[in-house]
Amino acid sequence: MSFSISNLKEISSHPTAIIALVGILILVSAFIKIRKVKLTTKIIAQVGIALALSVVLQVFRIYHFPQGGSITFGCFVPIILISIIYGPEVGFLTGFLHGMLTLITDPYILHPVQVLFDYPLPSMSLALAGYFKNNKILGTFIALVTKYAFHVISGIVFFASYAPKGMSPIIYSLVENGTYMLPEGAICLVIITLLPIKVLTHYIQDNRALN
Repeated sequence: MSFSISNLKEISSHPTAIIALVGILILVSAFIKIRKVKLTTKIIAQVGIALALSVVLQVFRIYHFPQGGSITFGCFVPIILISIIYGPEVGFLTGFLHGMLTLITDPYILHPVQVLFDYPLPSMSLALAGYFKNNKILGTFIALVTKYAFHVISGIVFFASYAPKGMSPIIYSLVENGTYMLPEGAICLVIITLLPIKVLTHYIQDNRALN
């Protein structure tokens, strides 16, 4: 028992170890759900199209911040759409692939755990919109807030040294990540609001039935 308690105390004294454990548990839970997905040729093709569109929107961005993060014309929307139409499980897979593509095309690496919290996990969190098919605005909002939370955690733990003297790392991370997530989130919410999700879903489901 004393061995276990000492281990817990050791872990608790290292915040990086704690968030690494949390991040790995979240990732494993998501992959358990992904394993239930039955991928068809049609789903694979549409996931590929969503990823390609998202990458293109990231390349032709409005503004790119030096320490990572961009304002685009709604690069998260294709991932959110896939999640709403096919469900969160397919969304988790699409989000993971999106995070890996972003890591390849626009890397900013300080630590392996930082990579986890700045790339795959935030992108996978967009799949949460799939749990709110009947309320696309609420689902998109929750997905975007969760994505923002992952980036904020990363900022607090790994980018604290960048904070101006006298500023709390928490405030610094909230502001720094908010400078791009707030406008990006607003753009995504506007696009999702305007898109006829039910029509798109019905069209895709009809095509799926025919195949």
